[in-house]
Amino acid sequence: MCSYIVEKTALIGSAKGRKGWMKIDTANVYFDHPYHSTLDHVLAIDFTNEGEGGRDRVAVELSAESARALVDRILAALESGEIAHATPALAVAAE
Repeated sequence: MCSYIVEKTALIGSAKGRKGWMKIDTANVYFDHPYHSTLDHVLAIDFTNEGEGGRDRVAVELSAESARALVDRILAALESGEIAHATPALAVAAE
């Protein structure tokens, strides 16, 4: 049985879709039966631009284990990237 429970968040970014690069302003995230994957359930993320009608999208379907690993690596990349790209005054304050 599908839950149809969708978590939605506004965002600022770009994604490469079937027509090339596009602006994205929304991510729809849900854990349910996949459209394409052979897994029983997936974490699916649809990136769209609702400001332009939401007709185009970039979608991913991940196993729960893969999604958790991705979240971990996203947080690690943000942490190390923010430290590496901080201005010298901010880097000293962070220590």
